[in-house]
Amino acid sequence: MEKKSNKYYLTLSLKEYANGETAPAKELGIEFSNHDEIFGIIERIKDKNIFEDTNEATQFVIGLKLFSEMKLKHRNNPLFDELNEVFPVFMKKLKSL
Repeated sequence: MEKKSNKYYLTLSLKEYANGETAPAKELGIEFSNHDEIFGIIERIKDKNIFEDTNEATQFVIGLKLFSEMKLKHRNNPLFDELNEVFPVFMKKLKSL
C-alpha cells in the first residue's frame, strides 16, 4: 500500500542577477509530494524565531523538506551514507526547539 502524501507545486523565478541586472523572464515549476504539511511547518519555524528574517525561515523549511524527502526516498543510495547517522540527530534537535 502506497503511503499518502500531500501534493505541491512550486514555482521558481529568477528576478535579478547578483550584479543587479534584471533577469530575463525565466521560470521553473515542479510538482512534488511530501508526507508533511509544509505550510504548517513554515509557520511553526517562524514562530520559533530560529531566524530573524521570516523569509529565511521559509527558505529553510522549503529547502529542508525538499532535501529530506529525497533523502528518505533514496535512503539506500550511497550518496546519503554519511547523513544517515547525523540527519536524525539534526531533526530531533530542530523539533525540540
